[in-house]
Amino acid sequence: MSQSWMILKARRFQFTFPRPALVMGIVNVTPDSFSDGGQFLNPSAAVAHAKELAVQGAEIIDIGGESTRPGASPVSEAEELRRIMPALEQLPSLMKVPISIDTMKVGVARAALGAGASIVNDVGANRTDAAMWRLVAETGAGYICMHMKGNPENMQRNPVYTDVVDEVTDFFHDRIGQLGNCGVAVEQIILDPGIGFGKTMEHNVQLLGALKSFEQFRRPVLVGASRKSFLGPSLPPAARLPAALACACLAVEAGAQIVRAHDVAETIQAVRITEAITAGKKK
Repeated sequence: MSQSWMILKARRFQFTFPRPALVMGIVNVTPDSFSDGGQFLNPSAAVAHAKELAVQGAEIIDIGGESTRPGASPVSEAEELRRIMPALEQLPSLMKVPISIDTMKVGVARAALGAGASIVNDVGANRTDAAMWRLVAETGAGYICMHMKGNPENMQRNPVYTDVVDEVTDFFHDRIGQLGNCGVAVEQIILDPGIGFGKTMEHNVQLLGALKSFEQFRRPVLVGASRKSFLGPSLPPAARLPAALACACLAVEAGAQIVRAHDVAETIQAVRITEAITAGKKK
């Protein structure tokens, strides 16, 4: 982004921008995630995968116990906790990078933060209840505020916008205000336009092409397009890597500060050369 300095605070962690884009590595402790469901249900497998992603260069590890793929049914708080806590109770002491908990449930977020997580990745930021935001304020956690139309079960049933970029922009304005009213410092907030969450292919492309419009908020922007179906509906998720890398590179060139990815090593390699070329253009 064009601004000179921007701070992100997530409990004991702090990042100062401008700096190379952060790559967030994904650990899904679920049986039904669209890409890697079932691979890391075992706590030892989840921990090993998180450690490997950090070795590859991930600077945030995002762990989730409930699939948010299109059409996914919600799971109970007890089940989500059963899936994530065995790994979460180990990871913060093993990792030198912040752990993010990918959850819509306040109880799950509270338990994860109690175990040492530092960021709440809230795909349900379209909520009306403020309990999650008060928890974020109390704990000083980083907060990923993501736009979604509807919920994972129904979000892809004919999503309609008059102007998707304007609607997401208005959503961010509203949520930043509500977060502030709950005591969340602006330095804790990350904005995520929610690629693939209640959007058609056209909506996703429009948002990716308009990322610079979110500079007005002076907050880090996160883009998560990794392996998503709009990149190649007829392809298996792992075969969508080339398209995902294209999105990551274009997003970073457009000003995104965080990229969420399954394929961390490949994403870092692609993003770093993009940053080098972009910096060279500015000289």
